[in-house]
Amino acid sequence: MTAPTARRTVLAAAVAAVAAGTASGTATAVGAPDGAPEEGGAEAETAHPGHGGPRHVDNRFWHRYGHWRAGAHRGTVSLGGRRPGLALATPEGVTTYTDPHSGRTSEWEYATWVSPEHVSAVPATELVASWNAHAPAGTWIQVELAGTYSDGTATPWYVMGRWAAGDGDIRRTSVDGQKDGRSSIGTDTFAIDDPAGGLRLAAWRLRLTLYRTPRTRLTPVVWLVGAMASDVPDRFTVPASVPRHAGELDVPRYSQEIHKGQYPQYDNGGEAWCSPTSSQMIVEYWGRRPGDGELAWVDPAYADPQVCHAARQTYDAAYKGCGNWPFNAAYAATYPDLAAVVTRLDSLTDAETLVRAGIPLITSQSFLKEELTGAGYGTAGHLMTVIGFTPDGDVVANDPNSATDAEVRRVYRRHEFETVWLRTKRHNAAGKVVSGPGGVCYLYVPAHPTREQRLALRLVGVL
Repeated sequence: MTAPTARRTVLAAAVAAVAAGTASGTATAVGAPDGAPEEGGAEAETAHPGHGGPRHVDNRFWHRYGHWRAGAHRGTVSLGGRRPGLALATPEGVTTYTDPHSGRTSEWEYATWVSPEHVSAVPATELVASWNAHAPAGTWIQVELAGTYSDGTATPWYVMGRWAAGDGDIRRTSVDGQKDGRSSIGTDTFAIDDPAGGLRLAAWRLRLTLYRTPRTRLTPVVWLVGAMASDVPDRFTVPASVPRHAGELDVPRYSQEIHKGQYPQYDNGGEAWCSPTSSQMIVEYWGRRPGDGELAWVDPAYADPQVCHAARQTYDAAYKGCGNWPFNAAYAATYPDLAAVVTRLDSLTDAETLVRAGIPLITSQSFLKEELTGAGYGTAGHLMTVIGFTPDGDVVANDPNSATDAEVRRVYRRHEFETVWLRTKRHNAAGKVVSGPGGVCYLYVPAHPTREQRLALRLVGVL
């Protein structure tokens, strides 16, 4: 389970292999050849083909060569090729950064790119940014958000993450204490402070700052950046969906519990590693994994050292945990030709659509022990993978909160699982009303998905 466990309901950004929109709001697919016809449109972003009703999310991602050229460059350059990106060319300047977690002060050359403004199809109460990038040693990136409220006033620039693939230069971190009296940042999530008052985020843009060691030719390369904005209504219950698909994907099984006590500097050891453990299962499902050199730091006596590696590579020094959702997606995308983001889905019908196309998903849920039969525990926040469905429609999940790897595969009752995943409000053990995850999930897919995978992503509303 994640720690800290108490956390506001977060939404998250779009999908690995897709992106919503050009500057005019047209949706496009990650990995589509540059110059290929744009697909979808505003209607595709806000209507759910499988359910016929409006969605409560709006996805917008920049990832094509034309997307990068459309932004405002100050020292950055657009890269073409099979996977277009953004790189540092001529530094805009040099700055000093004192890492609040290591105390180390260093100089960095930097350059910036600012996205076009995106007018959200869903005036939003929450937003989460997401990015896919390569950041070799000696480089890192910062992602910021600025927006316009529904009353026409502006937000400040908010830091959504300071990220590096490793931890040798800076400590990967969110930034606490950001607020303007109307909105605030909770770890990885922009949120309107009083949604009941009617204020919403109407439009937004992102700023990328790319950093490198001075007087070198190093550069990070960002392949995708964007966000998902959302306005999901409060709900304690959700409608039951009708089973439509039976089948199971062959996803590796890893327990977080066998790592209990290992490397407590990363969120108190394995018992809190549900997010990176789930991430590692899906990374390896797609045939990627860290090399021996990357695992050399792990005690050879420890089983599944790649789970320890994933925990270290997702650790957020401010949050003091491995459950920062964009950091998990960014970790998955460091592997060759994987793309990854966080999104929100409407029902288990969406999950069935993905699984049928060969795409497992990582879901967030919170529940009392008696609310999910067979789990044997309760949690204020936990990640597990959905890998299939039984003929009766029940959920086949790889639940990392298991005593051994062999016990990770579980079958959970369909509507119980759907409820604890999709609701936005619940009662905790003390009877207090607290937030629920509201359908949050991670999606990790090939950067160049198959036609079937792209169709599935479109059907669930993320393309």
